[in-house]
Amino acid sequence: MSVPSSTSETPKAGLYQIDPEGSGIAVTTKHMFGLGTVTGKFALVSGQIVITEPVSSSHVEAAASAHSFDSASPMRDAQVKSAKFLDAEVHPEIRFTSTELVLDGDRWLLRGEITARGTAAPVELTVVESSADATGLTLRATGKVDRYAHGITKMKGMAGRYLTLEIKAHATAA
Repeated sequence: MSVPSSTSETPKAGLYQIDPEGSGIAVTTKHMFGLGTVTGKFALVSGQIVITEPVSSSHVEAAASAHSFDSASPMRDAQVKSAKFLDAEVHPEIRFTSTELVLDGDRWLLRGEITARGTAAPVELTVVESSADATGLTLRATGKVDRYAHGITKMKGMAGRYLTLEIKAHATAA
C-alpha cells in the first residue's frame, strides 16, 4: 500500500502473516469525564495482510487478545477485561476485517469492521506508514473507535466514549 509520501513504499503483492512480536495496538482515551488521559495497549496476536494488484483490492484480517490489555494500572486493567467492558472471558478476541481500501486525496483509508465483545461496528483507519524490506512489511494506521457501538457503555467516568488507536503491524511473507 503506497502512501503518497517520501517515507512509504508499495510492498510486493502477496500474502503476509502478521508477526505478533513486531506488532501491537496502542490505545488512548479520556477518563474522569474528559479531564485525564488513559493510555494502554493490546497484543496483536495473529492475522494476515494480502497485497494485491491493484493495491486497492488488498485485504487485512487481524486479531488482538482482549486479555492482553495493559494500561500499567492492574485495577483498571481488570475492569477493562471484566464483563463491564470487554468481557474477555466470554470474548477473548477483538477482530478486525477490512472491507475496502480507498485512496482519499494523498492518504489511504482502510475501512472495515472491528468486532469487540461479540458486536461488530464499522471503523475507518488511516494508513500513516507502509514500508517493505527483506524481512517483510510494516504498516502503521490510526483510527477512532466508538466503544458504545460495541455495547460497552458502563463506567463512563473511567473511559471516554471514543478511543484513539495506533496500530503497528509487522508481517512476513507467507
